[in-house]
Amino acid sequence: MSIITVKNLCAFYENREIFKNLSFTVHENEYLCIIGDNGSGKTTLMKTLLGMNIKHTGEIEYNGFNRNEIGWLPQKTEAQRDFPASAFEVVLSGFGGKSFLGLGYSKKLKEKAIKNMEILGISELCHTSFRELSGGQQQKVLLCRALCAAKKVLLLDEPVTGLDSASQEEMYALIRKLHKSGMAIIMISHDVERAVREACHILSLSENGSFFGSDAQYVSYCKGEF
Repeated sequence: MSIITVKNLCAFYENREIFKNLSFTVHENEYLCIIGDNGSGKTTLMKTLLGMNIKHTGEIEYNGFNRNEIGWLPQKTEAQRDFPASAFEVVLSGFGGKSFLGLGYSKKLKEKAIKNMEILGISELCHTSFRELSGGQQQKVLLCRALCAAKKVLLLDEPVTGLDSASQEEMYALIRKLHKSGMAIIMISHDVERAVREACHILSLSENGSFFGSDAQYVSYCKGEF
């Protein structure tokens, strides 16, 4: 069953067209990688899917969930690295709409946050200050935060950027685990080879247009056989 359908989507920034006539479908438990050169509109597309006031035309349909039930892991910033809270408090903030530092969160939400930390193998970080964690640990905590917000879909914007090779492999393994558990994954990646290896489908953005299809179709497309 399709959970996100995009039809003839065009996005703009300061009256400049970023991409045009983009159409694709995301099904339940699908793993889609978005690739393309810098400036091709990958992050703009993700923000448009999230409804973050990106000027656009075309249609985006959500089936079986609301847009605010999408989990989002944005590109990490310096401000995030120095966040003054415990790992557990950061994870809890993924639920949104409650008082900061967990003061207004229900027992049920706290239990869900603890369960998600267990799923990602970061329970031991629960009371550790976020700013004291390594880069890889911080990214796992932020992934867990996104998981708390997600009903069916996780949007990940270059989740392994800036991590060492070991931490990258750990992140990819966790993402695969979440995908196998039934979560649909939409991930921006600059690593085309890895994208083809990890994902079921590829969405490639470029100045010359876009490609959407299976990983095998994308390989054929690159060889000029599609």
